[in-house]
Amino acid sequence: MNTLYYGDNLDVLCRHIADESVDLIYLDPPFKSNQNYNVLFQEQNGSRSAAQIKAFEDTWSWDQAAAMAYQEIVEAGGDISRTMQAFRTLLGENDMLAYLSMMAPRLIELHRVLAPTGSIYLHCDPTASAHLRLLMNAVFGAQEFRNEIIWYYKTGGMSNRWFGRKHDVLLFYSKTSSYKFFPQKVKSYLMHKYGFSNIEILEENGQYYTMVGMRDVWDIPALRGNQPEMLGYPTQKPETLLERIVKASSNKGDTILDPFCGCGTAIAVAQRLGRQWIGIDVTHLAITLIKHRLQGAFGTRVEYEVMGEPVDVASAKVLAKHDPWQFQLWALGLVNARPVKLKKGADKGIDGRLYFHDERESGKTKQVIFSVKAGNTGPAHVRDLRGVVEREKAAIGVLITMREPTNPMRREVASAGFYESGWGAGATTKHLKLQLLTVGELLSGKMVDMPPAQDVRTFKKAPKANKGPQDQQEELF
Repeated sequence: MNTLYYGDNLDVLCRHIADESVDLIYLDPPFKSNQNYNVLFQEQNGSRSAAQIKAFEDTWSWDQAAAMAYQEIVEAGGDISRTMQAFRTLLGENDMLAYLSMMAPRLIELHRVLAPTGSIYLHCDPTASAHLRLLMNAVFGAQEFRNEIIWYYKTGGMSNRWFGRKHDVLLFYSKTSSYKFFPQKVKSYLMHKYGFSNIEILEENGQYYTMVGMRDVWDIPALRGNQPEMLGYPTQKPETLLERIVKASSNKGDTILDPFCGCGTAIAVAQRLGRQWIGIDVTHLAITLIKHRLQGAFGTRVEYEVMGEPVDVASAKVLAKHDPWQFQLWALGLVNARPVKLKKGADKGIDGRLYFHDERESGKTKQVIFSVKAGNTGPAHVRDLRGVVEREKAAIGVLITMREPTNPMRREVASAGFYESGWGAGATTKHLKLQLLTVGELLSGKMVDMPPAQDVRTFKKAPKANKGPQDQQEELF
């Protein structure tokens, strides 16, 4: 069964993924290539927990949690222990050592769940690729190293202090020497069709080419913001890249695992090419993006289960208590709203937005503003929301609460009046300018009372996947 897990991937791997049950692993751990030895996402206050991990702009640093992870790996002994001790001697107690200390136990678990005929592709950049290759040698064995694949792309700025940095690295290892591999071919263009023997010359749009075996340098353009495939996720990778990996190292029906699944590119490709999949991510933003991506691309043709998300008020309270930030992201996902920021900080009273259009002729963009409160709420919160709605000239403001609204709060809502829309079937529709929604109501299916708009713009919609007779040849975008 296709499964999407919300949670720390180390915990999910240990508790939910069986030994040798995965045929192919792709992982793209977040890293900070523009900050030396500042990599991955964690709080810096020394009191981190798995539920407090944040994506994008936070980093792992050497603190109590990293020191404990290092100690556990070293005390287990073996090649991994010796490698980590060597790293500490070489690097000292800095952020890179913290990163390696957090990656080591995850790689050990990934080795455990990988089938004997399986392969793993670790995506990184030159900031940490040398260190990760040594760590992969310790976990998988240097004899199981297959390729260092260079993903070359042309985008990005140049520098007058070094050569332009235009590539990422994929470290390709297998579990054993009996691994699945299906050689891929690419087009090699020719100046003319004469003078060659024993090869098939093909023609396309007046150009001649032959098919040659794929090398370990892949020239694949990086995604740009104006491409239909681009969903607005900071570290999104092109589907062409993942398609090469999936086709080369798995069969239809095999299980693909991405333990840092982000916006779900590996999952989307696995689904399109007829593979089973498992995705894990520690942010509700990523889980919400993936659900929207699968719905947009495949509609009802994809079946999967989501594990780790709150399913009732009690579990929502647990999430709110342990990680208010992730609770906020999860609650916004219930109403299809996009968070206004990707980490904690000043939000000017706005936690999320939802854009829509309800005028046939003018095309003017309207917005719904959301505020999420996990604790006690009162009339002051409604008044604050009203002020934000007026300041932002929003159509509607919604306060999402854990607790039931009080009567004074409802009176504040009533005093704000209505938003009137002309999008109805020849008649004006009225919608409360301010609205209150509890988590319990959202879980039962209640949604924002807003116009039946012509267009709702929250998450960028993934184009539908084409379904042809040959899944291997399908293209999603």
